[in-house]
Amino acid sequence: MSKTVVVLGAGVGGLSVASRLREQLPEKDRILLLDRSFDATLGLSLLWVMRGWRTPENVRVRPTPAALPGVEMVTTTVEAIEPQQRRVLTEAGEIRYDALVIALGADLAPRSVPGLAEAIEAGQAEEFYTTHGARSLHQGLLNLRQGRLAVLIAGLPFKCPAAPFEAALLAADLLRETGAREHVRVDTLTPDPLPMPVAGPVVGQALVGMLSRYDIGFLPQRGLERVEGENRRLVFTDGSQEDYDLLAVVPPHRPPAAVVGPGLGTSGWIPVDARTLTTDHEGVWAIGDVTLLTLPNGKPLPKAAVFAEGEADVVAFGVARHLGYEAPTPWFTGFGSCYIELGDHVAAKGEGNFLEAPAPMVTLLEPSARFHQEKADQETDWIKRWNA
Repeated sequence: MSKTVVVLGAGVGGLSVASRLREQLPEKDRILLLDRSFDATLGLSLLWVMRGWRTPENVRVRPTPAALPGVEMVTTTVEAIEPQQRRVLTEAGEIRYDALVIALGADLAPRSVPGLAEAIEAGQAEEFYTTHGARSLHQGLLNLRQGRLAVLIAGLPFKCPAAPFEAALLAADLLRETGAREHVRVDTLTPDPLPMPVAGPVVGQALVGMLSRYDIGFLPQRGLERVEGENRRLVFTDGSQEDYDLLAVVPPHRPPAAVVGPGLGTSGWIPVDARTLTTDHEGVWAIGDVTLLTLPNGKPLPKAAVFAEGEADVVAFGVARHLGYEAPTPWFTGFGSCYIELGDHVAAKGEGNFLEAPAPMVTLLEPSARFHQEKADQETDWIKRWNA
């Protein structure tokens, strides 16, 4: 008797796990991949769009059946997940499953901070987590001739912990190219005490030093209360204020609406076993940005595509064993890496084991052109793989 496996979301995690499942399961079993559009942007390339090194069309991911042979692609919006009934409710109707993989990612929530959404809509602030936002910020940087660029983290958690600091470095690089850098102050502002705190204080201090070498300020422990866009002003929870001429913001993130409320997790983010990615519900796994994977030091695993891709094999093995087939024992190693672009086609690289006890063992490797090329090769691989 055939089985049905449903994968929700066609980001890097969903695409990877659907492909791995098709390799792992017999042909008679159905694999359904659900997404609202199957038309997305490669997240790791957005800062290159902001810098002007890529166009949105260069980095679109539009998977076709040829890229996912044997996987049924269903274009629909997921409205609710009912794990007790083993079904997913969608705009296209009810879909029942024998195994479910949730890879719905994280949504942007600028309206959770007073004034932020209005400032973005009015052009008084820019974000760089969408293609439209990255392109708009690129134009804003081209137009900025003097004043202050503030790169702000508006809430925790957020996707790609290095992104705001990489954005500041690449923005400074673009301002050097336009000749405006010596007239523009660049600062980063974050609620955290250090950049990328999950990687530990050594990496955090190294990143602060890297910012300093490029004359970029670092203002820690700044919890945002509201944005006064008309005044170009940021107001923080401690009562302090900062003015800006151009604001580049990481909006707060929230779990997708479909996973909030059905008992998958009290915070909305779905708790998973750190090694197997199983949830509290039998036959249900979650991977990528939608998860809450707690590390031995109590901090959450960063939300990054490299982890979602690494989790795909683990989940495919777990699903296969759940359905009664032979497969390797699922075991997520926790190893991951990320690149921090400095400009001039040079990048640093952080890598290590995030599930090491008692805390992640992460090393920040010195910047080089080789690491920039590694990131470009990864971009090329993903785009070719899914746009076949």
